[in-house]
Amino acid sequence: MATIAFKGNPVHTIGDLPAKGMKVPDFRLVRSDLQDARLSDFAGMVKVFNIVPSLDTSVCALSARRFDAEIGKLSGAVLINVSCDLPFAASRFCKAEGLTNILTLSEMRDKTFGRSYGVEMTDGPLAGILSRAVVVAGADDRVIYTEQVPEIGKEPNYEAALEAVRKALSGAR
Repeated sequence: MATIAFKGNPVHTIGDLPAKGMKVPDFRLVRSDLQDARLSDFAGMVKVFNIVPSLDTSVCALSARRFDAEIGKLSGAVLINVSCDLPFAASRFCKAEGLTNILTLSEMRDKTFGRSYGVEMTDGPLAGILSRAVVVAGADDRVIYTEQVPEIGKEPNYEAALEAVRKALSGAR
């Protein structure tokens, strides 16, 4: 269990992020067309999981925009934005923002992702939704970078996450 903060007040997650070197857990999330997405759909790609409480918040929107712009410059990587947002709302957000390098996936049918990735908040006003975190997995699905953002209202360390992506794409570890 991780202890993070929401507006300075302690909040707990259901577990911890997957450890560096371990395979990321499989998942069943919902795409904007209401079809299921699984880890195997991204086989052979470097995966950036931008995990957020909701794209309807300013910091979540900032991280989606920033990662979308940066991932668009990198061939072989996929940006997977995971939240509890309904697929319709996430799709509207991406269309309104002109985001084209992001895949939004929702936990609406299956809460396994938040639990197996350790990011479901268990208490506080946002209990039941996902904390702000970044997990980068290589083409082999092994974790190469994680960040559990300590304050929900803060942005992740983009440069550290993107450096991990660049190293994975170049074959370095």
